[in-house]
Amino acid sequence: MAKETQVLLPDIGDFKDVEVIEVLVAPGDRVQVEDSLITLESDKASMDIPSPYAGEITAVSVKVGERINQGHPIAILAVAGEAETAGEQQAAGEVGVPASATADTKVPASEDVEPPEQAPPIPVEPATASVAQAQAQARAPGEKEHLPPPVKAQFSEIPGRKAHASPAVRQFARELGVDLSIVQGSGPKGRVTKADVREFVKAAVSGPAAASAGGAPLALPAAPEIDFAKFGDVEKVALGRIKKISGAHLHRSWLTVPHVTQFDEADITELEAFRKSLKGEAEATGVKLTFMPFLLKACAAALREMPVFNSSLAADGEHLIMKKYVHIGVAVDTPNGLVVPVLRDVDRKGVMELAAELGDISQKARDGKLSPGDMQGGCISISSLGGIGGTQFTPIVNAPEVAILGVSRAAMKPVWTGSEFMPRLMMPFSLSYDHRVIDGAEGVRFTTRLARLLGEILRLLL
Repeated sequence: MAKETQVLLPDIGDFKDVEVIEVLVAPGDRVQVEDSLITLESDKASMDIPSPYAGEITAVSVKVGERINQGHPIAILAVAGEAETAGEQQAAGEVGVPASATADTKVPASEDVEPPEQAPPIPVEPATASVAQAQAQARAPGEKEHLPPPVKAQFSEIPGRKAHASPAVRQFARELGVDLSIVQGSGPKGRVTKADVREFVKAAVSGPAAASAGGAPLALPAAPEIDFAKFGDVEKVALGRIKKISGAHLHRSWLTVPHVTQFDEADITELEAFRKSLKGEAEATGVKLTFMPFLLKACAAALREMPVFNSSLAADGEHLIMKKYVHIGVAVDTPNGLVVPVLRDVDRKGVMELAAELGDISQKARDGKLSPGDMQGGCISISSLGGIGGTQFTPIVNAPEVAILGVSRAAMKPVWTGSEFMPRLMMPFSLSYDHRVIDGAEGVRFTTRLARLLGEILRLLL
């Protein structure tokens, strides 16, 4: 006999208020185990939430645009008594929870839990869309000292006034650097809502208050709106979801991180010959052996030798968080945009193991199946455009990391050996780094050491 069971959002990592971008089922639909119910988007990835068991959808508890957290009801299923799975136990906390008992119950989320006061705020960008985006962005260590002071009100502050707001609204205000005591509430009895905070920020960044915000680095004049249609035919196309989400993070990193880019090139003649000699062996095991695993190993060795590149600036701006692990992010080009999955413990893995793992996670990225945890914890990122072309480029530091490596296409060049010119396969690369943490001399030493490691890859692999 079938009974109604509620499906709750499982653990999706260290993310809150994840947006529902697509509802894939409707009442009356039948689903099997692992069939997708909804699609969420967080940080740089979209992910499908599967059904933990088979049954018939009797109700859908979420809608597009809604932001949900772990434990939030997704749908109600009519399932056979034997169909309940361990996945349900994990998501709901008990097996076979009747819909009547839980239909109006939500796991306490951001509206009910006061977040830690020390959470660093996110800078405010002068656009309505970026206010919403700021909620979903992970706050990067080291940004706090560069933020503007709380935005000042356009009306007189009431002496001794205490804001009437929920914990979620207080967290939202802290993220945007807004003093709630000077925000007028539109809710019952003057309660301040998130909408009030958004409207306050909009007014602040577009009015006179923006000019007096203590030299806020992000309070930039709005770009003039141009009617391009008067010059000819045009078409307005929406940005992809990933680009809209990652754009705010990249913009913030570019404006708040003092970038320096160092250029160099590495002689990879012997490395490429060695790679080709192993190509057949790798293919026999179903592994595609590219240049990237060797670059990962060389980069990991350089990080171990120069640990300042394996650090992040602490929230107080006065300390470094030195990491004892080596996790490296690799940029992957997907149909939906660029994502950066992280390969863990690179220094402890062999080339073949890294090649297999890289192939798996790259395919996972292209299929849109990356989880938030797959893109967290990186120490440094690598962006390789060698397969496409180009000679040099300046990648943007993926804060809170302090450096990013950009790799371009290798080419044969004549190199002077001291007695003659010899054809050598030279790979150009660039290193962008946070000048608050890394000095120019350290940047050059890193690129020089990396080039040497790539040129002596056999010695590295011993």
